[in-house]
Amino acid sequence: MASTEAPAPRPPAESQDLAGLEAGLDALDSVQVKRTPFTQVLLHKVLPPVLAVLLVVAVWKVLVLAGVTDDYKLPDPSAVWDSLTGLWLQGTLLDIIWTSVSRGLLGFLAALAIGTPLGLLVAQVRFVRAALGPILSGLQSLPSVAWVPAAVIWLGITDSAMYAVILLGAVPSIANGLVSGIDHVPPLYLRAGRTMGATGARGAWHILLPAALPGYIAGLKQGWAFSWRSLMAAELIASSPDLGLGLGQFLENARTDSDMPGVLLGIILILFVGIAIDLIVFSPLERRVLRVRGLAAAGGR
Repeated sequence: MASTEAPAPRPPAESQDLAGLEAGLDALDSVQVKRTPFTQVLLHKVLPPVLAVLLVVAVWKVLVLAGVTDDYKLPDPSAVWDSLTGLWLQGTLLDIIWTSVSRGLLGFLAALAIGTPLGLLVAQVRFVRAALGPILSGLQSLPSVAWVPAAVIWLGITDSAMYAVILLGAVPSIANGLVSGIDHVPPLYLRAGRTMGATGARGAWHILLPAALPGYIAGLKQGWAFSWRSLMAAELIASSPDLGLGLGQFLENARTDSDMPGVLLGIILILFVGIAIDLIVFSPLERRVLRVRGLAAAGGR
């Protein structure tokens, strides 16, 4: 007579692992993506930087009233505001900003087109990484302003010199960001991609790039920062009427005229554009990637 035996009980560790896995899957199923209320966005995203700016202006005003230095060294905030409104009334403010922004964005797009395939090549080919990896790291640490004299000698005081400085400053950051992102891709993804036939260019496009997006976007943000800094250095040093009036040249003209309100206005505008591009383009892109991967809440960080 056949005897029925009860199944052997699972070891406690295995039972705990299965219970943890089931709990994790249940938690994933219960996550609901909700839009952040406008009032919460206003309170947590808009109000803090506005208060910080008001605090800086208040401290600035107190220092002026206290007479800590001469007026020509630290003008009243109202003098800077008058410079801003003067440019607006003349109709030149937006032209000055757009001259630099258009150069910066076009140079960044060119750096993106060069840095992305270069990063893929360095990440995938050992010999290329051994040859170019240290060079890219060295170029990334080299101040962009160091390229301005060479670019002017090579290309003259032209837009081509401006774009060359941008490329030399931004391409290494974009390439290194992509290499870092690819280095953190789990090998399981690559094996699964090869099993499904995603090899070569298809594997790079469908497996490597999507999996390396967090590191790649970090490289893009740094690449834009280098592009903007490189452009401002080039406009400051290689200023010419033939290039049009950008923010860097506006700042240099204000320095030449000993116009301290204009100098501070130029610095503020350069800072504003850099922050605005990051908030409008890169931060939403980064939050979207993190949300898709379950690494950030729906409302962003």
